[in-house]
Amino acid sequence: MVDSSASSGSPKETQNPIPDGNAPSESDLALFALAQNVQESLSLEKRHKFWETQPVGQFKDIGDTSLPEGPIEPPTPLSEVKQEPYNLPNLYEWINCDISSEEMCNELYNLLANNYVEDDENMFRFNYSKEFLRWALQPSSYIRSWHIGVRVKSSKKLVAFITGIPAKIRVRDEVINMAEINFLCVHKKLRSKRLAPVMIKEVTRRVHLENIWQATYTAGVVLPTPIASCQFWHRSLNPKKLIDVGFSRLGARMTMSRTIKLYKLPESTVTPGFRKMETHDVPAVTRLLRNYLNQFVVAPDFDENDVEHWLLPKENVVDSFLVESPETHEITDFCSFYTLPSTILGNQNYSTLKVAYSYYNVSTKTPFPQLMNDALIVAKRKDFDVFNALDIMENESFLKELKFGSGDGKLHYYLYNYRIRQAPKPSELGLVLL
Repeated sequence: MVDSSASSGSPKETQNPIPDGNAPSESDLALFALAQNVQESLSLEKRHKFWETQPVGQFKDIGDTSLPEGPIEPPTPLSEVKQEPYNLPNLYEWINCDISSEEMCNELYNLLANNYVEDDENMFRFNYSKEFLRWALQPSSYIRSWHIGVRVKSSKKLVAFITGIPAKIRVRDEVINMAEINFLCVHKKLRSKRLAPVMIKEVTRRVHLENIWQATYTAGVVLPTPIASCQFWHRSLNPKKLIDVGFSRLGARMTMSRTIKLYKLPESTVTPGFRKMETHDVPAVTRLLRNYLNQFVVAPDFDENDVEHWLLPKENVVDSFLVESPETHEITDFCSFYTLPSTILGNQNYSTLKVAYSYYNVSTKTPFPQLMNDALIVAKRKDFDVFNALDIMENESFLKELKFGSGDGKLHYYLYNYRIRQAPKPSELGLVLL
């Protein structure tokens, strides 16, 4: 997620000056209303001046079907790409971050643990483990120069960070080499220094040097312009703790004991052939996943190397399970979740919230609610407190039935230098970004 900050105000009723053309989709209308509300709530000085200079979809273009789908700007000849890094303020210098180094990984962990994404009430902050960071940033194709840090020259203290990793992303029928941009983080004391725009320009320059011209990223705030806006849903696994720390509240006319009973799960999974994914399953899981992801407008183009890296279980990082038919031994279903705890701020009794995030799930024979209920059972056995999911892919088919509640968090998906003419619905997105 790209950590950025923006002000937002209360929605206002507006006329809808969408350009003439074909009737806009529901997704376009929803994005337009969201953009209108954000734009009207910002003073002129705070409108997205930086993003208005970038090759991204602009609020004013939402619903304009005369604009072509595809790259917004053509590639620049590599000889014309800026060869030297952008200038930082005098006190700071660029560094390449070697995530393999224990010392560097510790510095990065401390920067993110103290300065990265918090909820609106400043009660919880993402707490990426070092193992998670290495997994997220070191797929086999990673490019070390895309892991960019900013240090104070005098003290050598790491004060800002941004990353990219190469990815093949399919948009409709076209597979595009992209960068997935993530972990934009600036130390809290330096947020008035306007470091973020120059960091985004610098990672873009380095991506361009590899002859890659498109990127994807997510943010919890509205920038110009989301291709889709998705809702977080939460399934309580440890309701007493969640209520004690203020993550959730006791429902009306509910007691704590009734709430605990409501969210209680069976001790054991129920699907015959449900087991942990192993290395020898990689080819079958790749086939299953590729076939499933074909139905979505935007999705990764995974090969076996990708599946091995992203989905083979890693303790306290990612868990993956599949259903192997007891009769045919065919792999028919798959589910996975990754581990991203949050630090609990200002609570005397608890310091960490153990959170599972739904990752990639495929149901072909086992009903989706049954498959995901087994995933919840496993997560509960592993002492997770809550299981989160976005309303992307086919997740809506199980959210309500399995007692997920909608959260107040939204996640907005973006493409850099690529226009999608008709905004996909969340259920048409097949991409999860960490």
